[in-house]
Amino acid sequence: MEKIKWVENRLPKTRDEQLPIMALEEVARARAFHRSFPQYAVTPLAALEGMSGSLGLGGLYVKDESYRFGLNAFKVLGGSFAMARYIAQQMGRDVSEMSYDYLTGDKLKEEFGQATFFTATDGNHGRGVAWAANKLGQKAVVHMPKGTVRIRYDNIAREGAQVTIEEVNYDDCVRMAAAEAAQTPHGVVVQDTAWDGYEEIPSWIMQGYGTMASEADEQLAALGRKPTHIFIQAGVGSLAGAVQGYFANRYPDAPPKVIIVEASAADCLYQGAVAGDGRERFVTGELATMMAGLACGEPNTLSWDILKNHAACFVSCPDWVSARGMRILGSPLKGDPRVISGESGAVGMGLVATIMTDPGYAALKEALGLDETSTVLLFSTEGDTDPDNYRAVLLGGREM
Repeated sequence: MEKIKWVENRLPKTRDEQLPIMALEEVARARAFHRSFPQYAVTPLAALEGMSGSLGLGGLYVKDESYRFGLNAFKVLGGSFAMARYIAQQMGRDVSEMSYDYLTGDKLKEEFGQATFFTATDGNHGRGVAWAANKLGQKAVVHMPKGTVRIRYDNIAREGAQVTIEEVNYDDCVRMAAAEAAQTPHGVVVQDTAWDGYEEIPSWIMQGYGTMASEADEQLAALGRKPTHIFIQAGVGSLAGAVQGYFANRYPDAPPKVIIVEASAADCLYQGAVAGDGRERFVTGELATMMAGLACGEPNTLSWDILKNHAACFVSCPDWVSARGMRILGSPLKGDPRVISGESGAVGMGLVATIMTDPGYAALKEALGLDETSTVLLFSTEGDTDPDNYRAVLLGGREM
């Protein structure tokens, strides 16, 4: 069985110029925007007391994003806020004026017209962009990578987007979307990765993700808790940088340890951490993993800077880690709530369980300082977005 790989963060520090992206006031603006949606509700924070005790932890909490806006994943938070900020910018207005009612009203059509939002996706981000574009009377074009399952395609198409499955990987789909947007009148890329020359919209997407982090922080505080450890997934790293950035700003004097978790087939951040020189590393090829939402081989430049300065550890996980997490969350101990968590949502749970129970990872457990005093926060970023594979993992014991 393929081993989990890990490395502590010994990357050279920078001037930390990207941390203000996730300043608390910026996250508050995003959350105020999301609150204007009639579909908005705070997603549950599952307290796994039985599992926590079984693993020898002081607390284990899972933010369940399968409830987000009825879309079974968190990604809509970023795409919708970025679209609102783009429209506000084009109109010379502040995003605080871009409420759901305004954005869906006739006045917006008169004052702004219609744009076409281009994106690449494994499923969740594209569905969020397509849903937001549909609700706001805008257009969406979505390109999906080779190997995309049909149900994720269908979910996007149902939102009225123009959607294709291409014979290339995610990163090449990003380049395709960017090229088409550049050739389209009123075309704009809404992508949750960043590169030199394309950083403003990704920073808005990251701020949108901050809604999820701030909710979890408030929910823990209501229980009299503060996280000591946060395990957060990374594809390009936008979500990881957003969560890390929020909690670094929220608790500057005593921040939680943040552990970055990637699929081993697309572990570009881990590879960069291993190299140790501070420069980005790319992973190319098929990026074959059932963790489709993490199958991204080129890092977000903004997030990479935040993670270099603040993350505690980078971990590269084979698919069996996610499968284990899916089964643990889907078949909880007595008294614990069930969390329906998909392939990209459950890897943190699988990793925590493995670290706490497998002597082969005792060095990682010691390095992270995980014990009975630890309060661990996980983010289940998606539900069963591939229902067939979800059932195969839970019922058939599929390990991949």
